[in-house]
This record gives sequence, structure tokens and C-alpha cells, in this order.
Amino acid sequence: MAPLEENMLGGVQPLELVSPVKNSILTSEGKILEKRTELSDVLTTFNQTFVLSDATKPDIPIVFASEGFYKMTGYSRDEVIGKNCRFLQGQETDKDEVSRLKQCLMNGEPFCGRLYNYRKDGTPFWNLLTISPVKNEAGKVIQFIGMQVEVSKHTEGRAEDKKRPNDLPVSLIRYDARQREEAEESVTEIVHAVKRPDKAMARLSMITGDMNTGRGSIADMQKNIPLSELTSNEAKQGAAAAEQAEDEGRDSFDITGEKAVRRGLDLATTLERIQKNFVITDPRLPENPIIFASDDFLELTEFSREEIIGRNCRFLQGPGTDMDTVQLIRDAIREQRDVTVQLLNYTKSGKPFWNLFHLQAVKDSTGQLQYFIGVQLDASEYKEPLLEPLSEVAEKDGIQQVISTAVNVGLSLKELPDPHVLKEDIWAVHSSQVFPKPHRRYDKNWEAILKVQSSEGSVGLRHFKPVRPLGCGDTGSVHLVELKGSGRLFAMKAMDKGIMVERNKVHRACTERRVLGALDHPFLPTLYASFQTGTHVCLITEYCPGGELFTLLERQPSKRFPEHATRFFAAEILLALEALHCQGVVYRDLKPENILVAQNGHLVLTDFDLSFVSEVEPELVYPNKDRKKGNRKEDRPVLVVKPSGTSNSFVGTEEYIAPEIISGAGHCSQVDWWAFGIFIFELMYGRTPFRGRNRQRTFTNILNKELVFPSSIPASQEVKDLMEALLTKNSEDRLGFHFGASEIKMHPFFKNIDWALIRCRQPPELEVPVKFSDYKVSMDFLEEEQEWDEDEARSVSTVTTSDYDTEDR
Repeated sequence: MAPLEENMLGGVQPLELVSPVKNSILTSEGKILEKRTELSDVLTTFNQTFVLSDATKPDIPIVFASEGFYKMTGYSRDEVIGKNCRFLQGQETDKDEVSRLKQCLMNGEPFCGRLYNYRKDGTPFWNLLTISPVKNEAGKVIQFIGMQVEVSKHTEGRAEDKKRPNDLPVSLIRYDARQREEAEESVTEIVHAVKRPDKAMARLSMITGDMNTGRGSIADMQKNIPLSELTSNEAKQGAAAAEQAEDEGRDSFDITGEKAVRRGLDLATTLERIQKNFVITDPRLPENPIIFASDDFLELTEFSREEIIGRNCRFLQGPGTDMDTVQLIRDAIREQRDVTVQLLNYTKSGKPFWNLFHLQAVKDSTGQLQYFIGVQLDASEYKEPLLEPLSEVAEKDGIQQVISTAVNVGLSLKELPDPHVLKEDIWAVHSSQVFPKPHRRYDKNWEAILKVQSSEGSVGLRHFKPVRPLGCGDTGSVHLVELKGSGRLFAMKAMDKGIMVERNKVHRACTERRVLGALDHPFLPTLYASFQTGTHVCLITEYCPGGELFTLLERQPSKRFPEHATRFFAAEILLALEALHCQGVVYRDLKPENILVAQNGHLVLTDFDLSFVSEVEPELVYPNKDRKKGNRKEDRPVLVVKPSGTSNSFVGTEEYIAPEIISGAGHCSQVDWWAFGIFIFELMYGRTPFRGRNRQRTFTNILNKELVFPSSIPASQEVKDLMEALLTKNSEDRLGFHFGASEIKMHPFFKNIDWALIRCRQPPELEVPVKFSDYKVSMDFLEEEQEWDEDEARSVSTVTTSDYDTEDR
């Protein structure tokens, strides 16, 4: 592709717009052109569809467009360069969404939304537009990157407006939220390249092939990949290329030199990762509409998700469909029973195919009908269309397949909340009263909370006064609050209900509330109250003034802990994970950012929204079956607690995600032991072992790359052995598979740990000690009457003053 067009040089911009000035300001137009050409060379390596616009000029004209943009829209370079992107809009483009886009551009803010756009030939398509501003060193927005992804096939489109009586969407999954996750990740890499094209070029010279080859994409990784395929020659070559590109001593900084924010990913539920043709309908709604359609079903039938959600399955019928067979299905629906039939169906283009169709009723624990699962098997591979139906042998084999798929879908549905519950019951768990557990029953915080409960019946938002924000995330924020009149400080996590629905996180929030309500452990948080307002659900937990372990790690001169400190901190987190497993909780999001430092210097593991809960049956086993008599120590049994449930959700923080989550093979509690190995590695070396230049490369490294220890940092053989045992890619060979946490506690690295009394031990001294919040300053601050600051609430939190006037429930 040609360099950036000449109009990018018009009204010469400060050079730092493309590359920071280091020693002198380059004023030569030739050198400016050289820098622009370098940027152009970098941008042409991306396969994404995007444009680069000049924010310093009126109308924010396009100054660069990728080849993918020209192909997607049908416009030529002459018709694009120098123009504003509004030429993609048309008659049915949502004006409100366009206004929101314009407002974001005026404010220099990022934007991510779905627009109904038009190609040059007038063909409409759904465009997921992600815009990210690029700022210079002074903080001024000087460019916008706008990335487009056509999502016509998989988005629910206008079907997202279809609501249930409880105001929840008819669609079981909000697909826009899924696509935005990937789009935001993808555009970030382009932003980094625009900011520092010199570093991007240097990295490109180290790596063979394109920065985004299109092979092994995240979407592909979300599909089921047999573990046997992970050792293929192609995979090994990919691993070798990754190892060549990654410097052993490289930390986890991106090419801008800034530490990336590591968010917990929620890319797919187990239901979404089932690669079969099926739909789910809700018979409690009029017409028994489809509320979920698998990607494979879309491919088979040629319909888009927008055309399917909210409709009855009869659109697959055609002139050759046997109506007597259709009546059998109707009878089964009316009688709420299962049925398997063969019938001739038709794709959107009119192509006929024999469909081995299995209908399965799903009922709740009380026997009430919830859903119907409809599994389709394209029998055309066995028989030519319009000929005889399947043979008896082929039909028998097909029936086994469709019934097995229906069973798996039914189990996956149990991970999700029932979308048809009454509106007031969606968040009911957050209105449940919290009672003290034995180990914290007599602490000062509980005394203050119980005093309010006894006098007013329950604790609500009106009882708390804001002190300052502690942090914010995708779905809400955390505030430091005081229980009015008590002088006691708490942390309040407030989550926006609307955002939780929009981002498919209702079940995540409810899971976190249930987990917190069951905990009673020194290294796990204490829940003191939970409640809801009209717009938010809130959790009140203990305040940890030492902040995040991640911050403490970053403050160390070498950004790592000495081995003795790593041992101590790892031991406490191991006990926290063991306690969770005793409750049947698989954590799935271990990282230093989710660990807080309490007032006593000990650690507290927090954030359980990505956890899943299953059955657990503790048992006593003898680790040494061939033990000799007389050795009492070896004769002692150990307690083994391993949650028995499995999941196939694609969740976790990318650098910590276990191989079996990426491959889609299904996972259980062993994923926590993999993450525990990554955690120890990061404490020891200041970085994680498999981080790549982007998410796709990180996942490839996790699947294929060998574990390598930095030679420049001393470490004992015991800790290396422990990390190697934990970071075994096959979960059945991983340390902890047989005896859970007890097996890990017996490793030589933890030889001198006093597990029963570690909570009473003095935490290790660090080169830079923990910086605790100044209680005196906080208490002086509380003497003034504080109320929620609306401006602050808009920028940091979604909780506003109006929530105080809302009746607590």
C-alpha cells in the first residue's frame, strides 16, 4: 500500500503526533515524510478494517484507510481520503447512536457501538464501530482510530429491542457485548502502533509474517481444540516463532512502555462454545420464540441471528416438509415431552436438507417447563436431499448425536440465570440479610453493623457516607465508605444493573454474592451487608488499607519479591484457594490485582464474579499407599477437597488462563493450580511467563510455549520445580490433580510453612514496605459532612446521590 496520503502533511502537525521527540525537534519535511512512511508501513501490516482520522482538522477527515476498509465498503481511495466517515450512513442508521458517536468525538472519548451502515452499492450491513483517541504528550487528542467489524451474521441487531415482561431481553445472550470485548482488544494494538511506530517496526522485524495472520484467531481458540492437536508441527512452528520474538527478560509492558490494565475476560459461556446446530426456545413467551441460536445453526440455515431471535422455528419449513411430522413436533411441545423426527427443511436460499431433529424439554427443580432445546443434524451428508430419509443404521447413530448434544446444552443452561423470573426476583439474592460467621462474629465492624440491623431491621445505602473512590471497572465501582455515626470504614462495591444485563453478567454478580455469603476465612473477604437500589446492587465488605498486592509488587525496585516473601504470600493464597474449593468454588481469576493487603499485612483474595460453584465431597486419603508400618507421619491421611463440577466458559485474565480453557476441552478446579503457578512466577520474576504482544499470541504461547526461567534472576530449584509442576499443560499431570491443595502444600518449597498458624506470623519485610492509608487523615476527613459528588460519580462511579433517595430493598 502507498504511504500516507499527502494531505496528511498539510498544516504540518507536531511530530509527537506520530513519534515522541527525544533529543531535538525534526523540522525537515523530508524527515517528517520518513516518519509518516514508517507509520504507514506499520499500519499496512494489520489485517483489521480501520481508518485513521486527523482530529486537529475540521470535520476530522480520514488520512489513512486499510485495504480491508476499501473491500468492506466498496469505496475507492479517492472517495475516502479527506472525507468524514458519515458517507457510510443511510436512511435506517440510528440517529441517536450517531449523536452519541458525535458527542464522544467532541469530547475526545472512545466509542464502541453498532451502526446500520451502507456500502457504496447500497447494501446495508451492521458495523461494529470502535473508535479510540490518540493523544500527544500534552494529552491533546490529535488522531482517531476507527475500526470496523461487520457483524451482520452474528449480531442480534434490532432483535435486541425485543423485551420480556421483566424488561430483560428476549435473547439469552447479548452478542454485542461479546464482539465489543474483542474489538476493543484489537483496536488497542493499532493505537499502540500509531503512538510508537518505531517500536512497532522493531518488533515486526523480529517476527515472521503479519502481526495478525488471521490464523488461530481468538474466535477459533474459543472452539473445541483436541489436546492432541496442540503438538502438531504447525503449532510447534508457531511456538518457535513466538519464542524467537519474545525476549527472555522482557517484562509485561506493551510497546508504549505503559503497563497494560489486566481485566478479567468473560468471552463466552459454556453454552456458546458448544459447536453443534441447535436453538433454544422459551415456551413461557408467546409463540415459543427462539432465544438462542448457535453459530453452527446460523451456518447451516444461512440465516443471521437478527432474523432468528424472537421467531418461531417454522421458518425452516418449505414445500417438501411433511406436515404430519410437523404435527408430531407440535404435539410434543403441547405435552412437554421429548421427540426425535426426520423432516425436510430449507435454508434461507431455498436449499433443501434432511434434518434429523431432536426436541428436548428442560424443566426446573419443581418440574416447571423452562425451555425447549431443538438440535438439528444435517442428514444430507448421509443422503442426497429430496431422496429417501436416513437408513435405520444412520438414523440410530444420528439420534445418539442429537440427544447427546441436547443433554450438554441442558447442562450448560444451568450456568445461566432464568431470564423469565419476576423483575423483583432477578437480584433477590442481593436483598438477603447477611449474618456473621463464627470467626468474625465479635469484631468491631460486625458490632456496628448489628447495631444498625437491630434498630432499623436492615442495612441499606442510606446508612453509608462516601469517603473516596477506590477503583472502577467495566460494570461498576468500589468506594471507601463510613457506616454513619460509627467511624467504621468499609469497602462498597456498586454494580450497575443495566450494564450487568447488557454485558451478560447477571449470573456473575449473583454468583459473587452467594460466594461471599458463604466465606469465613482469614485470607478471604468478610461480607457485612448487601442490598439493591433501583439502579444498582451493592456489596459491603471489609476495607483493606494496604491496597492491591499488584501495587505493592510494582513499588519494589526490581518489581518482584524475594523468594522468602514469595513463599509466604503464595502460602496464604494457597490456603485461600483451598478454602474456596472446600465450598465447591472454582476461582478462575487469580492475579495480584485481585489480592488486597489487610491492615495486619496479610493477604485477602477478592473478586468472585468469574467463579463457578459446584458440588464438593471432602474425603480423607492416604497419599502414600505403599507406606511402611510404624511411620506415623506417613500413615496420616490428608484432607482432599476438589470441586467435582466442570465448565467450558471462556473466562479469566489472559496471562493467567489455563490451556484447557483456551482449547475448550472443559475445565475444573485444576485451572486454579495453573493460575497459582503463574502467580508464583510473577511474584518471583516481575512478569508472567507466556505474555505475548497481543491476546492471540499470549494464548498461542500458553498452549505451545515451553516454560523458561530468566537466568538473570536467582531462584531455588525448589521453587522452579513447583512452578514446573503447576504449569503442566495437561491438567491430569498437573500438581494438585490427585489431592488438591494438600498435594501442593506437601511440596518441598513449602517445607517450613506452619500452615495452622501462618495467619499469626509476621508478614515478611520488603525493600519497599506496604503503604497503608492514613487512618487519622481518613477520620478527620469524615468529620465533615460528605455526600456523593455527582461529577465524581459520573467519572469514577455509577452510584449517584439519587440512589440515596431510592428505597433500599
